Amino acid sequence: MFLNTSVEILFTAIEAALIAQILKFIGYLITHKNLNFKILTTTGGMPSSHSAGTVALSTSVGLICGFDSVEFAIAVGYALVVMYDAAGLRRAAGRTAANLNKIMDDFYHGINPSQKLKELLGHTPFEVFVGTILGVIIAYANHYVFF
Repeated sequence: MFLNTSVEILFTAIEAALIAQILKFIGYLITHKNLNFKILTTTGGMPSSHSAGTVALSTSVGLICGFDSVEFAIAVGYALVVMYDAAGLRRAAGRTAANLNKIMDDFYHGINPSQKLKELLGHTPFEVFVGTILGVIIAYANHYVFF
């Protein structure tokens, strides 16, 4: 129906990001034994939904336009920037937030939880890698099985 169209590319990218978020939710449920629907909309954690989505998009572009196309090169460049940001800049910002929260807690002997900075912003390189693998698998499955 949508074979080899931009609809396939967009659907695959969105699907990969959503599946990654659902896997985070399931992982949280298993490890913490309670439901936390905020996990579905938060950043950070295993696997990286940003990596899954951008790699699925890039892989779909490669499958449809060719892995030697300009479109694929642009999509890969975009994915690399997103993955670098997730594992580098946002992860460093999360560690900085954790240190600031600790300083505020030590200085004021307790801090209101609503005033704490969000610490889980980025991803470890392994979380980015798992998101990357997930994105490739979903892109190939969509292209060869579902579309």
